[in-house]
Amino acid sequence: MIRVQDVSASYFTPAGPVQALDHVSLTIRDDEVLGIAGESGCGKSTLIKVIYQFVEPPLRLLSGRVEATARGVSGQPVAMDGAAIRRAWWRYISYIPQGSMSVLNPVARVGRQFLDAAGASAAFARRAELDARIAGYLEELNLPVDVLRAYPHQLSGGMRQRVIVALATFLHPQVILADEPTTALDVVVQRGIITMLAELHGRERNTLVIVSHDMGVHYQLASRLAIMYAGKLVELADMSALVDRPLHPYTQLLIGSLPRIGDRARREGIAGRPPRLLDPPPGCRFAARCPQKMAVCKRVDPPVQELTPGHWVACHLHGMPAPVPTAAGAPGTDAA
Repeated sequence: MIRVQDVSASYFTPAGPVQALDHVSLTIRDDEVLGIAGESGCGKSTLIKVIYQFVEPPLRLLSGRVEATARGVSGQPVAMDGAAIRRAWWRYISYIPQGSMSVLNPVARVGRQFLDAAGASAAFARRAELDARIAGYLEELNLPVDVLRAYPHQLSGGMRQRVIVALATFLHPQVILADEPTTALDVVVQRGIITMLAELHGRERNTLVIVSHDMGVHYQLASRLAIMYAGKLVELADMSALVDRPLHPYTQLLIGSLPRIGDRARREGIAGRPPRLLDPPPGCRFAARCPQKMAVCKRVDPPVQELTPGHWVACHLHGMPAPVPTAAGAPGTDAA
C-alpha cells in the first residue's frame, strides 16, 4: 500500500512557483490498477514523480509525505518512506517515465542496459545466470531475444516502448508507475502495450498506477480512477461507478465528451481554459469553467469527501457531510 498524505509541490521558475500539486491525499491499494486522468498540466506526472520520490529541481516538495508498505522477503510488511523508497527503485517500485521511448541510452546496446539496470541486484550471483534470466524474461513477454544486440535507434517506437516496460518490470517490482505509456504510438501498438501491462499485472499481481489523458486506456485497464484538475484531486471512485455516475462537473464533462459506438450525438468540449498555476484563483479551481457553479464556489475550496463508500469528490454541489472515518484519512483507504 502507498499513502500520499497532504502533498503539495511546486516548480520554482523565474516567473515564480507553479503550484503543481495542492494538498493531494490518496491511498493506492495493493494489487490494484489505479488510473490517474486529467488535462495536460493538471499535476498527473508530478504526482507520479512524488510517489517515486524523484523530486529534483525545479520541482520541490513543499509539504506532506509519501509512505509505502512493501512485502518483505519473509512476507512480513516493511514500512518505507523518502530515502527508503529511493533505495528500493527497480526492486520494489519501478517507473516508466513520460516520453520513455527517448530514455534509452542511444550509444549502448539494449542488453547492456538490462545488465546496468539489473546487475546490481544480489539476486544474481553470476553473469551467465543474469544473461539467461534476461533472455528468458524477454521470451515471456513475447519479445525477440535479438533486441538485446540492437541499439535503440535500430528499433521501432513500439518496440522501444516494449523494451522500456520489460526493463521496468524485470526485477518483478511490487509497484509500477506508468506515465503516459501509450503516448505517440499508433492505435495498434497502443493495444499491444496495454495488453502487455494487463498481462504483467495479471501474472505478477503487482500494483499498477497508470497516468493518461486517454479515458479509453483507463477504461480498458483501471479498476479505480482518480480525476485531477489544476493540481487538485477532484474525484476518485471505482471505474464502473465513476463512468456510470460521475459526481464532479469536470468528470461529468469528461465522460460526456467520450464517443460511443452507435451514438451520433454531437460531442462538446469543455469551454475555457484551466487556471494559471502561477497564481491560482481562490475557491474551486474549476469554477470559471463549471456550468453548475454557485457563489460559494469562487470563495471556498471544497474539501475531498466520501459521499458513498469508496466514492470521493470535492464539490460544493454535494454539500458538506461529515467525513467518513478511514484508517489513514486518505481517499481510497476504506476498502484497501
